[in-house]
Order: sequence, then structure tokens, then C-alpha cells
Amino acid sequence: MVTAEFGVSAGDDWLFQELTLDLLAGQCLALTGPNGTGKSTLLHCLYGLRPPTEGFVTVCGSRPDERAPDFRRSVSVLLDDSALFDELSPRQHLDLLFRSFPGATPPDDLVAEWLEPAGLGHRVDVAAGQLSAGQRRRLLLLGALARPHDLVLLDEPERALDTAGLDWLAGLVNADTEEGAAAVLATHSRVLVEACADLILDLG
Repeated sequence: MVTAEFGVSAGDDWLFQELTLDLLAGQCLALTGPNGTGKSTLLHCLYGLRPPTEGFVTVCGSRPDERAPDFRRSVSVLLDDSALFDELSPRQHLDLLFRSFPGATPPDDLVAEWLEPAGLGHRVDVAAGQLSAGQRRRLLLLGALARPHDLVLLDEPERALDTAGLDWLAGLVNADTEEGAAAVLATHSRVLVEACADLILDLG
């Protein structure tokens, strides 16, 4: 799923060197360490947003290239506070998501399968612009994890989530890897690391 041996520099300094990754289908890798140690940069390399300074990175059998349709179909990503369509409801967001991927089968009941467990059951038809920060974060995470993918990359997915939200997210990631996807999480959350991680890479 992910095979890499690489290094990335920032100016005259190295964020990391001779870093080796070997992540298999069904595994979750947690990236930990203080801010500024290269967690987000590593995710950017895995998604093809930044080339390594040295070495190689292979994701899903090819060099990462977020511009390539086949790569984007295989790799799902949430790297920042991405924008939602503020005028669309959570129900409409997920309906649009499933319709956007050829071969994706929408569930018979979007609310029962995805939105209720995410704590959005009472807000399914409310415009996203009227949701709280935590509710918007849950909807963004649903967008990354509900769509078809072989690998998911999540940068600090715990942001704006309360305790119940962290437990929900851990369950979602674990269900994803149990179905054969791989996951890479850059996180400060001990809850997520302890609940989800098969492998831990501490960049601190």
C-alpha cells in the first residue's frame, strides 16, 4: 500500500532523513510528535503534493500524483479544514459524494448508516453553514471515510471533536481498516493512537 525510503529538507535543515515506511492494507499508521516535526509534510509527500528531497515514495503501486484521476480514486484525504458547500445539508453532501464516484453504491439509508452514528441525525437537512465547528468537522471526516478508497490520509482529524466525537472517529477508522483500507493519521490524540494505531512513527 505504502512503500517509501526518503528524506525531506526545509531549507538547510532536514525534517527527516532515511525514513522507511512499509504500510500494508488493513493497517493504521499514526504519525506523532510536536508541531513542526514534519507530520503534515510527510502526508503531503504521500499525496504527491510535495516531492521528497531524496529517496522514493510509492503509494498504491505508483508514484503519488494528486492530479491523476486513478490515484485520487484510490487515496482519500483530509489535510486541512477543507471547505464544505455551505448551502448543502449533510444529507445532500453525502448523496453528492456517492454520486461522484463511479461504481460507488450508496447505502439504502444514508442517515441510519452514516449520519446518525456521526451525531448528525438531528441536523441532516440543516445547511452546512449553520452547523457547529464540531459538526462540520464530523461531516468532513465522513466525506473522507465514506467514499471508496484504498488509503486514507488524515491530518489532525481530532480537531474540534469532543470526547464522543473521538470515540466515533476511532470506531470509523477501525471499521475502515478492518474492511481492508490502510490509514495514516497525523495526530496529537492519545485516544486515537491507542485505539487505532498498528504502527506508530514518532517524528519528535
